[in-house]
Amino acid sequence: MTNASGVETTADMGNKLHSEDEDLIDEVSNRVKSCDPWAVYSAKRFRKMSGIKGTEGLTDQQRAIYEFIQFRGKVTIKELSSALHLPPPELENQLAILRHCGLVKGQKEDDKVYLTLF
Repeated sequence: MTNASGVETTADMGNKLHSEDEDLIDEVSNRVKSCDPWAVYSAKRFRKMSGIKGTEGLTDQQRAIYEFIQFRGKVTIKELSSALHLPPPELENQLAILRHCGLVKGQKEDDKVYLTLF
């Protein structure tokens, strides 16, 4: 809303900022923690008890990530994001899930971190 002279009011600016803050909070709160021992334990136990092996039970997106890493041997997050056209927050969530399942791990070489299969 604007005032009589066409200038946005401070109340409207405050509402706009509040809305942007909520979007940021939603984005951050929807992230999966990559280093979460309880999630690792739970995912591995669930997969074992359900008889799920390898890439069984993965989403198409997770399977594409896994197969790309398998094909390349090792890959950086930047290479993976570029090749699969995934925004970094979404890629990080999917990688965290693959880590929890014991399928993908990070490996540091010199000044780079590569993703490899377990």
